[in-house]
Amino acid sequence: MSAATFVLAINLFIAAIFAVSFGVVAAFQKTSDAARWLSAAYALGIFNVVLEFILPFQEDPRLVGIGIFFDFLLATLLIVVGLSRHYRQPVPWRLLGCILAASTAMIVVIIGWPRESFARMVLYQSPYAVVMAVGAWVILRQKARRTLDLILAALFALSALQFLAKPLLAAAIGSGARPQDYITSTYAAISQTVGAFLLIANGLLILLILVRDLMEEMTARSETDKLSGLYNRRGFDDRVGPGIAMLRRTGLPGAMIIADLDNFKAINDSYGHDSGDEVIAAFATLLKEAAGEHFVVGRLGGEEFGIFMPGVEASGARLFAENVRTRFGAIDFAFLTGAMRATVSMGVAQVGPGDSHSDALRRADAALYQAKRDGRDRVQVAAPDAMPEHPLETLARPLERMRQGDLAG
Repeated sequence: MSAATFVLAINLFIAAIFAVSFGVVAAFQKTSDAARWLSAAYALGIFNVVLEFILPFQEDPRLVGIGIFFDFLLATLLIVVGLSRHYRQPVPWRLLGCILAASTAMIVVIIGWPRESFARMVLYQSPYAVVMAVGAWVILRQKARRTLDLILAALFALSALQFLAKPLLAAAIGSGARPQDYITSTYAAISQTVGAFLLIANGLLILLILVRDLMEEMTARSETDKLSGLYNRRGFDDRVGPGIAMLRRTGLPGAMIIADLDNFKAINDSYGHDSGDEVIAAFATLLKEAAGEHFVVGRLGGEEFGIFMPGVEASGARLFAENVRTRFGAIDFAFLTGAMRATVSMGVAQVGPGDSHSDALRRADAALYQAKRDGRDRVQVAAPDAMPEHPLETLARPLERMRQGDLAG
């Protein structure tokens, strides 16, 4: 068994592993369209290795040679499609189609050229190099590139250079007098070994990126409220805690807002839960637009929402809250009749230097309670130098005194 034959057998095994791995990801996460394309690409890689094993036994190698060329080209094209799907970019179908059409015309012309022709070798390898370059371009087009993405782009660029270097290597050491002799040549051993390394490296990185992003997507789902599209209580708390710790370290100001839709139960009871859901969704959309990416916004439960604003004083938070309140009150819900309208009350609290997450929420909640008590559809700012009592604590104190009196008696 030649060295190239041994490496080809390894490549067959590797391609099978990745085809199955991406297939498992696709089956586990049915929304992962990218995994299906990538699984198909590596499945084609298996067939490519089988054709390489068949080639030495052909009297006329042209048909199998064309099959090897097209199979590997299609596999690389499918990888680019899979990457485009994963990174949520438009698939460059027109560009890929042009590459496929040009490659078809090219292989028909050069398949009968002398094997030692340098021009033939360059033309044969060029489509692969171009597709790898397109893959690197797809990765680099996305804005939120991270370390693994940049490494993958570099590997795709290296793969493109490797295909361009193959004609130089073949010209220097020879690739066999006939296509059937390729498998026994030193060139084949080197080419297949480098290909195996890149196959493993690219496959592993793509798989890691796919799993990384799927795990993040699942985490985001578990932290996102389905109706509003905002963070749920868990997602909100997980971000506010570290945010307040950052304010302590840096000395920056911060503010907390608690918002509660007014008379929401009456809307639900009078017009149905679908109408209530519409009100919640409308307010959530308004909050997202107003907050942008600078603030943490969450639905804390029912009709209650939280906004954490790092780097903002209470005065700025009040302006933000008044703007949201005014805009929400101006929304004309078609189902609301008579004097009924959707409004919101909001409590604003400055996050003090010694405040914890719960302290900030408690202060904002107490301010919200005051806004409700003062007539609703208003913004109340908590006193900056005092910790307002929570209304439940205010009610609980006389009961506690009565209980102590009973015990004393």
